[in-house]
Amino acid sequence: MMKKQPINYLDIEIDKLTRSIENAVTGDSFATEVLYFTKNDAKQVAKKNGWDFAWGKELAETDREVYKLTITNNSNVIQGLMSLRIEDDHIYMPLIESAPFNKGKSKMYLGVPGNLIAFACRLAFQKGFDGFVSFHSKTKLIGHYEKTLGAYHFGGHLMIINTNAAKVLVEKYFKS
Repeated sequence: MMKKQPINYLDIEIDKLTRSIENAVTGDSFATEVLYFTKNDAKQVAKKNGWDFAWGKELAETDREVYKLTITNNSNVIQGLMSLRIEDDHIYMPLIESAPFNKGKSKMYLGVPGNLIAFACRLAFQKGFDGFVSFHSKTKLIGHYEKTLGAYHFGGHLMIINTNAAKVLVEKYFKS
């Protein structure tokens, strides 16, 4: 019998859909890359350093892949994290989080969550899932995700990014 996974309800603001990530003060844009998150990375991503989730534990889950967003040629500074679970017909996103310095009114970079979600959509196309990504949302953010991501409220807290919405996100963040 499979262990029932607890549901995480996403509570992340999509601040801006950008071409990459954008400095919140200067507006300068920085190219990014999404890389596998490793045990070595987990040492710098702790609750004591301002992160909300136990990403080391997330990495230990055998049914998911954890990714980090970094600025190109600066892979030691993690801008945000996301875990993904590959299902039979889509990708499920259990967790996503911006780095502590990318949260709140004084955040350093805009576009981190959108960038990670666009990556998930691109991966869903690559896996043959027509871009379909699902996640659970906190109630107060359902409308926000509908508006900013084009996500569809499937019922309860379940949100789905379909092919058309996924194409928009992928085209926004990744040069074809």
